[in-house]
Amino acid sequence: MKSLLRFLGLEDRADQEELRETETIRKITQELDQLPAEEARFIASFSYILGRVAHADLDISKVETESMERIVKEQTGLPLKQAVIIVQMAKSQNRLFGGTENYLVTKEFNRIATPEQKLALLNCLFAVSSSDEHISVREDTEIRQISRELLLEHRDFIQARSQYREYLGVLKKPEDEGLR
Repeated sequence: MKSLLRFLGLEDRADQEELRETETIRKITQELDQLPAEEARFIASFSYILGRVAHADLDISKVETESMERIVKEQTGLPLKQAVIIVQMAKSQNRLFGGTENYLVTKEFNRIATPEQKLALLNCLFAVSSSDEHISVREDTEIRQISRELLLEHRDFIQARSQYREYLGVLKKPEDEGLR
């Protein structure tokens, strides 16, 4: 019976979800194997979520990548060389598995992060998306979705967003917007 369920793709979905949940984080944490496991999981999920926002418009620019590297270095205390590697891995995982991994990785971050760390991530998400001096509607929407997945209050989202209002594409005039 179990093999029939497996064949039909109905085998214990919780087990399958748990395997997917850890795959992205596991790949990134391999670079961080000298750190305690929980710290490595935090850094992996934090970095991945930054990449999630950068990739929301289906393009991770050079300036977004550099912003992510700087943020990972500053927020985690990792050396720049290691931050660069982590960001590259997070970007790669995002491009490959973003559609299926986004919620799972954010759910894991929500589980392990403190409320202060969640708010810091929210601010970092806006910093990455505004690094090219433009926050697209897709990036803004993705950040809002992440804040919901992190169970943050709407006022927290608005407070963080208001610090970057000059870059919000939704507030720009069409002639200022160009073809973005």
